[in-house]
Amino acid sequence: MTRTPLRPLARILDAREKGENPDVIERENLRRRHDEMRDKARLRAEGRLLVLAGLFLCAFLVVGARMAILAGTDPTEPRAHAPGARIAMARADIVDRNGRVLATNLATYALYAQPPMMVDPIRAATELASIFPDLKAEKLLEDFTGSRKFLWIKRKISPEQKQAVHDIGEPGLLFGPREMRLYPNGRLAAHVLGGASFGKEGVNAAEVIGVAGIERRFDDYLRDPANGDTPLTLSIDLTVQAAVERVLDGGMRMMNAKGAAAVLMDVNTGEVISMASLPDFDPNNRPRPLTRGDQSDDPLFNRAVQGVYELGSVFKIFAAAQAYELGLVDPSTEVETKGPMRWGKFTIRDFRNYGPRLSVTDVIVKSSNIGTARIAVQIGAERQRDFLGRLGLLEATPVELTEAPGAKPLLPKNWSELSTMTISYGHGLSSSPLHLAAAYSSLLNGGTRVRPTLIRAGRVERGERVVRPEVSEAARDMLRQVVTRGTASFGEVPGYAVGGKTGTADKPRPQGGYYDSKVIATFASVFPANDPKYVLIVTLDEPEETSGTEPRRTAGWTAVPVAAEIIRRIAPLMGLKPEIAPLSPTGVTLTSN
Repeated sequence: MTRTPLRPLARILDAREKGENPDVIERENLRRRHDEMRDKARLRAEGRLLVLAGLFLCAFLVVGARMAILAGTDPTEPRAHAPGARIAMARADIVDRNGRVLATNLATYALYAQPPMMVDPIRAATELASIFPDLKAEKLLEDFTGSRKFLWIKRKISPEQKQAVHDIGEPGLLFGPREMRLYPNGRLAAHVLGGASFGKEGVNAAEVIGVAGIERRFDDYLRDPANGDTPLTLSIDLTVQAAVERVLDGGMRMMNAKGAAAVLMDVNTGEVISMASLPDFDPNNRPRPLTRGDQSDDPLFNRAVQGVYELGSVFKIFAAAQAYELGLVDPSTEVETKGPMRWGKFTIRDFRNYGPRLSVTDVIVKSSNIGTARIAVQIGAERQRDFLGRLGLLEATPVELTEAPGAKPLLPKNWSELSTMTISYGHGLSSSPLHLAAAYSSLLNGGTRVRPTLIRAGRVERGERVVRPEVSEAARDMLRQVVTRGTASFGEVPGYAVGGKTGTADKPRPQGGYYDSKVIATFASVFPANDPKYVLIVTLDEPEETSGTEPRRTAGWTAVPVAAEIIRRIAPLMGLKPEIAPLSPTGVTLTSN
C-alpha cells in the first residue's frame, strides 16, 4: 500500500511562497489517513461478523435437522460397538422333500454386561440369578465388582427373559441382537441335521456355524448370502421320519435294547427318506460329547452311519446272489448243509440241524451258516471281495454327513478262505446300517448300483450294473419267502408283500472275543417285494424279548416286529396302496345268457 506523505515537499514550498501555514497541510493529511484506517477497520469487523453469523446459522440448521431426525425415529438403547469386520448372520433354511421347515433362524438377543456402567451390581446379580437359575449370584457379583469391563452373561435369551432383565432397570446390562438356529421339530431328525452354534461374535451380531450333520457338511452353502432365499432341500420326509422315530423308540423300549437305528431308502434313487438313531438329542440344546466310557452310548453318536457292526445273516443274500450271477448255482441248486463244518481249528455250526442238503433258496429261508459258507467257498475270496466292493460295502458311504467319511467298514487284514466263509454270513466284516441299505437297494432294484444321499434328487441316472435283472428278481423272491415261511414270519404286513432277511450277530468284547448274551439284531427288508420301492433296515443293540420263560434275542423276535410295525405305519403315508388278495372261489359260476 502506498502511503501519502504528511508534509509533501511541493505543497509545503508552495504554501510558504503564498504565506500560508505548512502545518495545516500536515494536519489535513493526518486526518485523511485516520479516516481511511477507520473505514478499513470497520469493513474488516463487519466481514468477521457476517462470517460468524453464517457459522451460527449453519450450526443451528445442523442441530435442528438432527433434532428432527431423532424426533421422527423410535427411541433405542445406546449400544457398544466393537471394531472389526462385519459379521454375516444370514443362514439359509433347511427343508424336507415337501418343503416343510427342518431348520430356520429366529431373531433373539444376547445379554452382556459393562460393569463400569452399573449402578447397583448387588441387585443386578441377585435378579439375574432369579431369572436364570443356572447362574450363581455370587459369581455374577464377583464379575461385576472386579476389574472386567465387559462380559457375556447369556449368548441367547427368550423374549420373556429379555423383558425380565429390562425390568431390572440396570444401565450396565445391555442386549445385543442375534439370529439363533431354530429346529422347530425338536428331536426329529436330530442326527441328520446335526446342529449349529455361534462362531465369531460381537455385541451387535454373531455368525451361526454348523457343528455336525447336514449343518456342518453344507455350512458354506447355508452361510452364503446368495442362498439366503434358497433353502437346502433334503430327501427326508418329515411325516415319515416322525412315524419311524416314534415306532423305533417304542420298539427299543419294548425289546429292552440300549440303542436302535433305522434307515429307509428309495431303492431306485438312493434317497434316504428317513434316518433315525436312538438315543437321540435336541439340536436346539445340543449336549456336550462324552469324554469317557463307550462312545456308542453318547446320544450324539449316529448309529445308522457311525455304528459299524458285524450285521450277521443279512449278508447271506449277497453270497447267494453272487453265486447265481456267476452261474455257480441257481435258486433250486442243492447245497450240502451237514454239519458241523470244520476249517482248521475253527468250526461253523447252524442254529439247528437242517438236514444234509438244502436248496439255495432254503439256505436263505432257514438261514444256514454252513450252506452259505459252502457257497462262498465256490465263489472265492477275490471274487467275493470284488462283489462286496461293487455294492459299496468296503468303503465309507458318500452320504452328505460330516460324520460319514470316518465310518469306514472294518475289513479282515488277511482275506483268507476262512474270512470268505465267515463274511458270507455276516461275521468278520463290520459295516453300518446305511451301508446295508445301499447294498440291498443296489441288489434288489433290478441290479444297478445306487449311492445313498440325503439331498432331494431330481432325475437320477442308473448306476453301474451289479447283477442281472433275473438275479435281482430271484433275490427278491428268496427274501419274500424268508417272511412267508422262514425266520422273519413276524415281518408280514398284509397288503405290502414284505421281503427281508434277519441277522443276529454276537457283540464283540473290547478286550477280544464275543459276549455270550449281547447281540446286534438286524432286519433288512424290502417292500413291496414284487415291485420294490423302498428298503428298510432296523437294527437293535442288545435287545431282549422277555414275554416268554426265557429271554429271546434273535432278530426274528426283536428287530422283525419293530420293522413290520414301521412299514405298517409308513406305507400309507408314502402313497403305497395295499394289494388286496383275491377272494377264494365261492362255488358260484357266472355265465352269460
